[in-house]
Amino acid sequence: MQKHVLEQAIINKLYIDGKWTQSGGTETHLKYLGKIKTQGGQTFKIMNSIWLWGLSHRATSRILIFNNKNQYIGNYYLNSIRDLPTELKNGALIFKNSDVECNKKTQTIVNFRNGIPKQFFRKCNEKSGDIYSFDKE
Repeated sequence: MQKHVLEQAIINKLYIDGKWTQSGGTETHLKYLGKIKTQGGQTFKIMNSIWLWGLSHRATSRILIFNNKNQYIGNYYLNSIRDLPTELKNGALIFKNSDVECNKKTQTIVNFRNGIPKQFFRKCNEKSGDIYSFDKE
């Protein structure tokens, strides 16, 4: 399904595959955020991924990174669905807080213009948050 989403390249459209059930079904949500061209000329395509699974309806949240040939490069594994970026703008991922424990006015901007960051700090407020690392696969 990732290939289909990348080929369609419709920004912010949600694609759902499968159906989560208590008896064992899983469900995948994919959202294409857009592409970034670095100062060095590389192009990266960015996609949010949520995989729902298990009896307790667990979710695995990741930011997926692909090259301009739609080949998978790697991902950032996130702690929560609420930690996913909300948009891609001017070569940067924008993260807005939706968690009730976080400051709604605080946002995180992760710049990709110089390439894929090895790590970034996702702010909950001005003093706390989470560090996420890029994992090449």
